[in-house]
Amino acid sequence: MKHPLSIIKSLFLVAFLALTFLSCSKKSGPAKVLVFSKTAGWHHTSIPFGIAAIQKLGVENGFEVDTTTNADYFNEDSLKNYSAVVFLSTTGDVLNHYQQADFERYIQAGGGYMGIHAAADTEYDWPWYGRLVGGYFLDHPGINDKSPNVQEGVLNIVDKSHPSTSFLPEKWTKTDEFYSYRNLNPDTHVLMTIDEDSYEGGAKIGNHPMAWYHDYDGGRAYYTALGHTDESYTEELYLKHILAGIQYAIGDNSELDYSKATSLRAPEENRFTKTMLAEGGVFYEPTEMTILPNFDILIAQRRGEILLYKNSTGKVTEAAKLDVYHQSGVKGVNAEEGVLGIQKDPNFATNNNVFIFYSPKDTSVNRLSRFKFVDDKIDVASEKVVLQFYSQRGICCHTGGSIAFDKDGLLYVSAGDNSTPFNEPGGKYVNNGFGPLDDRPGHEQYDARRSSGNANDLRGKIMRIRVKEDGSYEIPEGNLYPVGTEGTRPEIYVQGNRNPYRISVDQKTGFLYWGEVGPDAANDSMEVRGTRGYDELNQARKAGNFGWPMFVGKNYPYREYDYATGKSGELFDPEHPVNNSRNNTGIKELPPVAPPFIWYPYAASKEFPQVATGGRNAMAGPVYYTDMFPAATRYPDYYNGKLFIYDWIRGWIKAVTMYPNGDYEKMEPFMEHTKFNSLIDMEVGPDGKFYLLEYGNGWFAKNADAALSRVDFNGGNRAPSVEQIAVNKSSGTLPLEVTVTAKASDPERDRLSYTWDFGNGETKQTTVPEVTYTYSKIGDYAISVEASDPAKLTAKSNSISVYAGNAAPDVTISVKGNKSFYFPGKNVEYAVSVSDSDDSSEPDMASLFVSADYIESTDQAEATQGHQVISENMIGKNMMNSLDCKACHKEAEKSIGPAYVDVAKRYKDDPDAINKLAQKVMNGGSGVWGETAMAAHPGLSESDAKTIVSWVLSLADGGKTAKSLPATGSLKPTLDKKPMDNGSLIIRASYTDKGGTNIKPLVGSSTLRLRSSKLDLTKASKLDGYTTMSFNGMNLLLLPNAAGSFSLSKIDLTNVTGADFMTGSQQPMAKGYTFEVRLDAVDGKKIGEASSTSGTSTAAGMNASMFTINFEPVTDGKLHDLYIISKPNDGEDVTGAVVGITLTSK
Repeated sequence: MKHPLSIIKSLFLVAFLALTFLSCSKKSGPAKVLVFSKTAGWHHTSIPFGIAAIQKLGVENGFEVDTTTNADYFNEDSLKNYSAVVFLSTTGDVLNHYQQADFERYIQAGGGYMGIHAAADTEYDWPWYGRLVGGYFLDHPGINDKSPNVQEGVLNIVDKSHPSTSFLPEKWTKTDEFYSYRNLNPDTHVLMTIDEDSYEGGAKIGNHPMAWYHDYDGGRAYYTALGHTDESYTEELYLKHILAGIQYAIGDNSELDYSKATSLRAPEENRFTKTMLAEGGVFYEPTEMTILPNFDILIAQRRGEILLYKNSTGKVTEAAKLDVYHQSGVKGVNAEEGVLGIQKDPNFATNNNVFIFYSPKDTSVNRLSRFKFVDDKIDVASEKVVLQFYSQRGICCHTGGSIAFDKDGLLYVSAGDNSTPFNEPGGKYVNNGFGPLDDRPGHEQYDARRSSGNANDLRGKIMRIRVKEDGSYEIPEGNLYPVGTEGTRPEIYVQGNRNPYRISVDQKTGFLYWGEVGPDAANDSMEVRGTRGYDELNQARKAGNFGWPMFVGKNYPYREYDYATGKSGELFDPEHPVNNSRNNTGIKELPPVAPPFIWYPYAASKEFPQVATGGRNAMAGPVYYTDMFPAATRYPDYYNGKLFIYDWIRGWIKAVTMYPNGDYEKMEPFMEHTKFNSLIDMEVGPDGKFYLLEYGNGWFAKNADAALSRVDFNGGNRAPSVEQIAVNKSSGTLPLEVTVTAKASDPERDRLSYTWDFGNGETKQTTVPEVTYTYSKIGDYAISVEASDPAKLTAKSNSISVYAGNAAPDVTISVKGNKSFYFPGKNVEYAVSVSDSDDSSEPDMASLFVSADYIESTDQAEATQGHQVISENMIGKNMMNSLDCKACHKEAEKSIGPAYVDVAKRYKDDPDAINKLAQKVMNGGSGVWGETAMAAHPGLSESDAKTIVSWVLSLADGGKTAKSLPATGSLKPTLDKKPMDNGSLIIRASYTDKGGTNIKPLVGSSTLRLRSSKLDLTKASKLDGYTTMSFNGMNLLLLPNAAGSFSLSKIDLTNVTGADFMTGSQQPMAKGYTFEVRLDAVDGKKIGEASSTSGTSTAAGMNASMFTINFEPVTDGKLHDLYIISKPNDGEDVTGAVVGITLTSK
């Protein structure tokens, strides 16, 4: 028995430790709250009022408030400082996947969340967030009806035990914008609902919650639907309501415990590197690859070659050449057949078997065969034909062609529908990118019901078989049609495919994944033909019918269609699909259509916004499991269980997260900023690394960018990067002093050291990213820098050129009048002047080239290209004259050496002429034009030699080049092209000086841009009360309901007489707004004022007001900041937007 004193001491110790633990778990000081109000959709004008109100509540109630619209705050180092995060009327996708992962960890560590109003209109493709907030926005009055969006309504307080509702009346009448919701989380505790009969419009959802809370994933979450209006943030009851919600989210202000976080941090993109293994013209239409246990790789090429990449040497050789059908022989028809797929046997290490799916040239079939791989060669004589089936030839398209094995050794092979998706030449009623359903005799290639929809045909299917030791096969249990079922083929696992181009099998669950390349119709035609086209990423957990050609996308139906009469029939029924084509040889009543996994059209996808828009070609990659690969080389556990998908055309790879049962949860980018050139296969090697096969950017071609690569992961210290190198002078007379600066960074934020290479054999080391150096000899020098971290990992910059010994001439373009804008109907008067600091003679204006173009946006590349060619030719000519070349050559006459014109004509059609002749200029030679040797020029750089040769070759057609504009002249503002709101008139001028003996001629150039006088509202800054918004492709500035302003910077007002304004609103304005225009400050000189009108209704149902503000003349020639100040006139309560401002000149 213990002594009572010992017990008392023990109890005291326990109490002391408990108190100590509790005090340590509390954060020191007041709680901190982060208010986040970033918007990627609608921007609520009430946000600044909400921010001010929450800041005031913090001061009055003892918590600190930080506010931001910067999503970079959502990282672990920042979030750990906050007890709660408030999403204040956020909209759209506001966090990237790194930030999402860190916010999940923050909540799991015990953090708090409060969502206000439009916080439910946020992050629709992040289901974890949807469950946190408790539901997603569905509708509000005024969207799908004509009711006002803000109304008075009656709120029912269903639980008054919570501090956020305890003080509210049981029936609370409030004016607000009332949301309806979808995907409501049933685990929330509802505090407040709304009487749906108390207001008009909006979706009625029955039991209609408006405020709730719950403990979620380790943290706390509170949401209120209220808070749309500015006035809400001055209402006492509402402020007490959100205060208690914030306090619930804060909880007891405990320290976060990240040991409880279950979400993993997303690895940074710069930890992954695309390491090239083979590229540069090695491949000719590669299709699929298989990675052998020793890391050698077999690559199938459509034209028949099987290539072998040797890991030990990095070389690519031919392992076999199959005689395949790969050209249709029909004019205008591209065959897609050939070698379609390749895959090693799961027991390759012991049996050396390789399976190849191909189209033999002598038979109209697609064939799956097994071969032996011996001594780095495919033994063609060892072929065992496993499976083959008829394929119609002389037509295009859709072969499918991908092989995969599951964990039990079952083989899957995909086949396309072997149907033509294009319109039949001369046909009156044609396909137009919809489901091909033409079953008329003689039109079979336009009917995919003969193949994909035919249960008695293996085209348009994914087959599953068990290959036996002797090369024959048996049918496993669980295929779509049992053996012996009349009108079916038992090999079919998945039916109803169009072009299942890449397949993979989950090596743990056995789920089958494939990319389904979809049809081309860009728009729905539900009354005539049916749905638009979609690509699909599909998942089959069991055998199934996936609907093509009667359905596509989310089982969207096509209509029966008579191609003889153009008459539309009924929509196909996905629950009871019937194939009544005259070309169907199988059963008519097909299995119900299975649901798709992911689907997307050419346009933006509402369900999967991350897939972007444009051309599409969906592909399925592997499901990645970290425990299947060596710890030293595998990727982080973050990717465990994720499915990787990719799109050949759009160039992205996505990682798809799934729920434990395989349902889709979300997707995120993988190596988002890495360029992929038509990725056609993606496999996991024995090392757990991705291997990538790129077809290259060009159909049916030997693409220079076709390549084989590997994705390496660096989990440790990363090399620095050099983003930029710059020099203060690019040329000058001797001695030439230059200052070089670099912009470099280190992922670990380590201090960097710099080694500068001045291009003349001299180097210098510094600890700062800047160096000064003096050149004393004539020459062209390439300066570069290498940045090094403390671990000696390095990164080298690109080089930047400096020429010492000659200063480039200065070229100036001036225009008469306004220097920022062009105006419709007013010609632009320009003048070009040239000065050369080291040449006192008059400039030779024959060496001046002036050009002009009118282009879209500010991208000058289009206008630059032709001008640059002419300028380089001038440089080449002057450079030639500065060397000893003129002693032996003349432009049009033979001298000691040939005339330049004759050289140009001889090499006119030689694609390698520039490289060949540049080497001759540098190295010298003889024998081509006679016995007289051509002197070498070893001091001439290769780039300069090519510039000289380019000028010589330009003489092939008599030296015809684009004619320069005069040094002074007049231009029409759009050069007779159609005016564009974002159009620019670009004037460019370049002048090449003469150089000197062994001194290189240099070019000086200048560009002047005059932009449209319609001002770009996305450039508005210093917004006071205004908010930006993009709507239907228009960039708008939302008018505040009180006085507000914004500025547009660096505006030349010379000859500007005023501005045409356009405002818009959903409802007509009663009194309008008054606008002032001031110079350089909100209280600067006023140069104009006017009021908006009530406006007129547009065809889009909007109300538009157009009015003009006349300006006082501004004649100082300076660039000014233009301040636009607005205020609503008395009695105006309609919210509108500034739609456009166009400067005018008379």
